[in-house]
Amino acid sequence: MTQRPVLVVLFDGVQSLDVTGPVEVFAGASHLTSGGDPYPIRTASLDGAPVRARSGLRLAADGALADAPPPHTLLVPGGEGSLDPDPRLVDWLRVHAPRAERLVSVCTGAVLLAEAGLLDGRRATTHWAFCDHLARTHPEVDVDPDPIFVRDGNLATSAGVTAGIDLALALVEEDLGRDAALTIARHLVVFLRRPGNQAQFSAQLAAQTARREPLREVQQFITEHPSADLSVDALAGRARLSPRHFARAFQAETGTTPGRYVERVRLEHARRLLEDTGRGVHEVARASGYGTPEAMRRAFLKVLGTPPAEYRRRFHAPAPSR
Repeated sequence: MTQRPVLVVLFDGVQSLDVTGPVEVFAGASHLTSGGDPYPIRTASLDGAPVRARSGLRLAADGALADAPPPHTLLVPGGEGSLDPDPRLVDWLRVHAPRAERLVSVCTGAVLLAEAGLLDGRRATTHWAFCDHLARTHPEVDVDPDPIFVRDGNLATSAGVTAGIDLALALVEEDLGRDAALTIARHLVVFLRRPGNQAQFSAQLAAQTARREPLREVQQFITEHPSADLSVDALAGRARLSPRHFARAFQAETGTTPGRYVERVRLEHARRLLEDTGRGVHEVARASGYGTPEAMRRAFLKVLGTPPAEYRRRFHAPAPSR
């Protein structure tokens, strides 16, 4: 069996879930295979001492970074400690990280990699709240603020906290196959990994919640009834406003236009149906408000770069066997 040793970097102020989420994914692979562990995991801090996570949780290291053999996958988590790092950690990463076959960061671990000069000229992402910071302090990095994870050759960077689980599942799928990744996801009650180009925000999170009750009710109605008539005129009627006043008020209070909000809700609804149900593409298109499969196909190609049928093939999870 091919082994791909994983080395996890620890430091004070680390986000504990950035560590434990991916580790649980890699560790889960050992239960699926015989004849050895596909991902031997080792944790290391600068001096080999335990670290205190941002939450206060104490994490023990297996040893010191200086004593760790070069891994296949080097995992650099984020957290407050990555924003004001020990210079010794940055120096270690600058020298040793390029020796790993695969370099992975979670959340603001990308900031650590950038400090070490490892993201220069590379495409990367991080937690949405720190994308502007990363782009401003390291203009040589091609920061993509939208996706939950980004692959650029042997470099893989992910958004905040739970996105590290999605990235780890994607790496397992790449190494061991889709069935292995889906099995691990089900055991973790993640059910199915999200594709890397999925936005960090859902429509409801990306948009602000409107202050006025009628507009909040319209937001809720859109989410619960994606197949309804969601034209500006119809939504304005629900809010008891003129279409022009409604459109201006909706954008002012949510930060997006009614049309863009509807588009995003419908796309998310269609994706969930394709991932989680056995409904046909025609039925999904109708249920999601697209009217025709071709309209849904255009929306998928525009945002995701893949048609609905291919999306289903890649991301639909079969029901667990009993």
